[in-house]
Amino acid sequence: MSKRSIAVLVACFFTVLAAFSIRYSYGTLLPEMLPALSITKAEAGIIYSSYFIAYTVLSPILGIMSDRFDMRIILAVFMAVMGIGTFLMQYPTSMIQASLFFTIAGIGCSACWAPVVTLAQRWISAKRRGLGLSLIDAGSSLGIIVAGTLIPLVVASSGWQKGWMVLGVMGLLLSLVNYVFIRSSPDNTANLKTDRSAATDKNLRQNYLAILKDKQFWYIGFAYLLTGFAIIIPFTFLSTYGVQEMAISYESSTLLITIIGIGAVTGKLTLGPASDSVGRIKVLVLCAVLIAGGCLGIAYGSGGRLLMIVCFVYGTGYGACWALYAACAMDFFPKQYAGGIIGLWTFFLGTGCICGPIITGWAADVTGTLKWSFVMAGIAGVISLIFLLPMLKASQVGMVKSQP
Repeated sequence: MSKRSIAVLVACFFTVLAAFSIRYSYGTLLPEMLPALSITKAEAGIIYSSYFIAYTVLSPILGIMSDRFDMRIILAVFMAVMGIGTFLMQYPTSMIQASLFFTIAGIGCSACWAPVVTLAQRWISAKRRGLGLSLIDAGSSLGIIVAGTLIPLVVASSGWQKGWMVLGVMGLLLSLVNYVFIRSSPDNTANLKTDRSAATDKNLRQNYLAILKDKQFWYIGFAYLLTGFAIIIPFTFLSTYGVQEMAISYESSTLLITIIGIGAVTGKLTLGPASDSVGRIKVLVLCAVLIAGGCLGIAYGSGGRLLMIVCFVYGTGYGACWALYAACAMDFFPKQYAGGIIGLWTFFLGTGCICGPIITGWAADVTGTLKWSFVMAGIAGVISLIFLLPMLKASQVGMVKSQP
């Protein structure tokens, strides 16, 4: 592997790390923000959903743009926007202000998944796609560990506002890193020109319409939506659940997020590479079982040790699934449309992430407990299996259609 390849993939890794640190630090900082802003759990869910609304609306656009435009400019500009929005999160005095600032962060983060994994796949051989993407995606797990370990230390010493400040500065610094190290393709002239020609072909619209008519696209899309609903609940309310209902200290509650991150690293480094030989869909089915079981375990488990085990199990399924969904774009569809497909699937993911905090936050306010929020997350994980199971017949390692 060339020095340029390593530089690009390292930049991708840290871009994912920063984006997920920001995304999941919200739940870590929420117990301190609730009294400071005088907001309900439903209002807290609205703030979080504002991030995902921007992320969801723009992800398909950014995914298609990644097939056509210079990735260095895209990632540098949007990382800067993400850093600015995150930095502003230390200043809100109301739900509306916090929603506005986190919307700005969501706009920036919309470029930190579909474009990044599309770019990474250009620099990774097809035979090692599962392994390579899992290593890049390990940045998201380390981001969770940052959210669960380092951010609480900042909060303990300087308050929750400083936590957002640190995350914002990290995003701004990585914007500069991306501008220096990112390149759009291994051959930045010929290959990029070829990719753009394919992407701007007169049949582009017809090809995307053909993809949208493919049942496999919708099966994976709806499974992704339900997975998004299931996974976002622990990251939104787990720390608050531990503090308010499990009588666990703030430090111990945020440690649960760190345990999820450790489980996620384990899942990425074991289940991700295994998918190259076993098959993506088979491993995704296992991930859905682990996610659903973990959410239900959080709802019905008791005792600190059991909760730690359950969070690890949940993290293992959560951690592996993202790279596998991304790899499916090139497994089942033409590679020149991978960015657009991942972007469209991210729209499904974002829809689940938008609905999850609002619905379950409202349910917690009505019932007086977050237990049912985790039950709903577990049910969503189970239903995602309904959409994955029909894909097992088509699941073959390296399966790529020649044309849509």
